[in-house]
Amino acid sequence: MNLKNTSLETSYLPVAWEYREVIEAEIAKKTRGKIFFFCREEGICEAIGSVLWMKEEQGKGLFIGLDTEKKIRVDRIITLFGKPGAAYDEYNAYGNACMDCTGGYENDEL
Repeated sequence: MNLKNTSLETSYLPVAWEYREVIEAEIAKKTRGKIFFFCREEGICEAIGSVLWMKEEQGKGLFIGLDTEKKIRVDRIITLFGKPGAAYDEYNAYGNACMDCTGGYENDEL
């Protein structure tokens, strides 16, 4: 599946409070680890670091900033230090999608 074209230029979707609370707790604990998220470059990207801040950007959405100067939109986070993020269900849906039609290949690969 081509995650690059499916999940990139999406509008910001408000996230549930529990995701915000998890992020705030990790900021307070100064946790360092891996974050997996949807991105333009690879479809799914990873970043390693500590979350320093979380803030709303007018008209763009809610973002976190890492100590590595990476900025990630919260609604695109798949996992945050091993905990499911706001986009986890979207990511999980790819694994549950029927692949009978193309056998897991893209149409241009057939």
